[in-house]
Amino acid sequence: MPADPDAPAPLRVVVVDDHSIFRAGLRADLDPSIEVAGEAADVEAAVRVIVAVRPDVVLLDVHLPGGADASASGGADVINRAAPEVPGTRFLALSVSDSAEDVVGVIRAGARGYLTKGASADEVSRAVHAVASGDAVFSPRLAGFVLDAFGAAVGETASTSDELDRLSAREQEVMRLIARGYAYKEVAAALFISTKTVETHVSSVLRKLQLSSRHELTAWATARRLL
Repeated sequence: MPADPDAPAPLRVVVVDDHSIFRAGLRADLDPSIEVAGEAADVEAAVRVIVAVRPDVVLLDVHLPGGADASASGGADVINRAAPEVPGTRFLALSVSDSAEDVVGVIRAGARGYLTKGASADEVSRAVHAVASGDAVFSPRLAGFVLDAFGAAVGETASTSDELDRLSAREQEVMRLIARGYAYKEVAAALFISTKTVETHVSSVLRKLQLSSRHELTAWATARRLL
């Protein structure tokens, strides 16, 4: 049968894992609404493929061979290097590891979710769609690690500085999304406001924090562990 012209385009993903059998199994089992547009087995190849393909979502293992940043896990290294080049791409960790260090490390790098490899193909497919839509997804027992780590970080920041108090609740939402590399149109869509309103909020945030660019804003937010 010919393809339905009214059907939505499939989500395009890149699968990054150093086990070829796992990559093949995932490719075969993902929902038909998801297209595997590329694969990689190590950090260097992953960065090249992601930048070339510019997928909607990257499914990546936490521990990968290669990489230039010895201080980061392979998955975090991929995100740190590829994400600035593909601001519209979301990252979803899919790993056998369920350690708090691995979960928090890859989320700090910018992953939108973390599933263990015990997840079913249906669960992974649903998670890909959720992450592509801007949601965060975690295997149930891992969510606590993220809440503990990031809740403590935000609480510590709030208790030691009044900088965040200068911003309204909406400005804080815009600030976090812009600092994570979202385009103005993406922020507008996520918050159901106009692009012009986003621009107004960004100008206000930069003025109140005495910053001159979104790059300075990203550095400011990163230093205070707000991302």
